[in-house]
Amino acid sequence: MFIADVKSRLDPQWPIDAHVHDMVQGPFAGEFDGAYALDVLEHIQSEEEDRFLGNVNASLTKNAVAVYGMPSLESQAHASPGSKAGHVNCKTGPQLKATLFRHFVNVFIFSMNDEVVHTGYHPMAHYLLGLCTTPVR
Repeated sequence: MFIADVKSRLDPQWPIDAHVHDMVQGPFAGEFDGAYALDVLEHIQSEEEDRFLGNVNASLTKNAVAVYGMPSLESQAHASPGSKAGHVNCKTGPQLKATLFRHFVNVFIFSMNDEVVHTGYHPMAHYLLGLCTTPVR
């Protein structure tokens, strides 16, 4: 449904391709200079996260950049039961950094509250962002 929507709104000045692919099952064919996965990792079982991240890395160039974002583990105390049911793998700031460091040479963790991104105190953040460079091969 989302792919059909994107294709229906394509602008010839900005040609893009849109595909459905399960990154847990394997890497996407081709190489890319960047990737982002906002609100994805918290929905992947912890025992599958390294496979997911490894498959993303296998699809990236050696100097690629990736951005990952998820609600913080601490924020889940305030989440609705429906939200908590789908969020099976939220992390603290240090946990997210350690996970991403297994797959990237450089990892920078940022916190987010409302619309403000900062380097502040992770336990008080509602959302975490990981900016990663240089995939580990």
